[in-house]
Amino acid sequence: MRLTLCKAISVVKRACARHSPDIHSDFMLILGIESSCDETAAAVVRDGCEILSSVISSQIEIHRKWGGVVPEIASREHLVKIEPVVKEALSNAGVNVGEIDAIAVTNGPGLIGSLLVGVNFAKAMAFGLDVPIIGVNHIEGHFFSVVFENPPVEYPAMALIVSGGHTNLFLSKEPGSYELLSRTRDDAAGEAFDKVSKLLGLGYPGGPIIERHAREGDPKAVPLPIAKISDGKPDFSFSGLKTAVVRYVREKGIRPVGHGEEPGRHIKDLCASFQSTVVRTLLKTTERLAKEHRPKTLIVAGGVACNQELRAESERVGAKLGIPVYFPSKHLSTDNAAMIAAAGYFHLQKGEESGLDLGADVKIRLQNTGTDAAAGNGKKLPYKI
Repeated sequence: MRLTLCKAISVVKRACARHSPDIHSDFMLILGIESSCDETAAAVVRDGCEILSSVISSQIEIHRKWGGVVPEIASREHLVKIEPVVKEALSNAGVNVGEIDAIAVTNGPGLIGSLLVGVNFAKAMAFGLDVPIIGVNHIEGHFFSVVFENPPVEYPAMALIVSGGHTNLFLSKEPGSYELLSRTRDDAAGEAFDKVSKLLGLGYPGGPIIERHAREGDPKAVPLPIAKISDGKPDFSFSGLKTAVVRYVREKGIRPVGHGEEPGRHIKDLCASFQSTVVRTLLKTTERLAKEHRPKTLIVAGGVACNQELRAESERVGAKLGIPVYFPSKHLSTDNAAMIAAAGYFHLQKGEESGLDLGADVKIRLQNTGTDAAAGNGKKLPYKI
């Protein structure tokens, strides 16, 4: 870590002496850095809405043989990749490091080792350049991932954030305000895809693999349950769905797909049925709460937002309720630094910034209004948020 930080400080101090940036100027370049899980990413964004460059170094191939992300391996790979990724982002944007006005970096939630690499590298650059640094909540970054390719978000807005680590539904009554309406009680949706894919011997990551085989399967072939939360809260749950898949596999004597084998009809039908059930689980709650809160925009973001069935069904719900649905492109759905830069720009324009004492926080929460806002102030809740 020390070698990487020294390199960062050396690079920026050699760049050029510069004036202190005016964060309220009409023209602002933000360097975004993202390293919360297994992607090392950097991006240069102008005025919070124009991507000049976006570079992502994925670790999928490294973790594939383990069937999931190994935190220690992810951290070490970030250490190797972060400097060249940042340099490539600056080069692709056609800007000198000394032209950067501020740095936005993901400081949580995520894997602690991975987060620390990005946060400490960003702090070193901010110190060397003498520019503001702003820590960004990774989930809020996904909220901002739609700003580049869609019309302006109209408020109140509802956002379904679905990825391998998070499944949350937020209501944002105004920019920067987040009320948590629903969350998963157990696995995230993307995590459920990964676990079912591993059970069936299909490989990692599970989302795109299951989606590919689901296209050739019958989504009504295997009856699978949608969880009902006993306390009546509109939360998600996928543990019962996983259990139902395991039971079906055992009852039917389905064996995992061997290396190089083509999945049979039973597995393709199971993939289609599982995917359909996940999508219906997500959108049943989303539609119900949209009817209650009447948002003017529905955002569907996060890695699972790449799923075409989720997109199609989300658009169907939006059309039914008369609400426009915004998605990020595939590049911006998975973890990326452009969305972090966009969120950072928003906060900097409000006069907010972090200090060089910024740390990584794996438990950081996004909600700041509503009944769960107290959770961010130490209130203990009976389940994960």
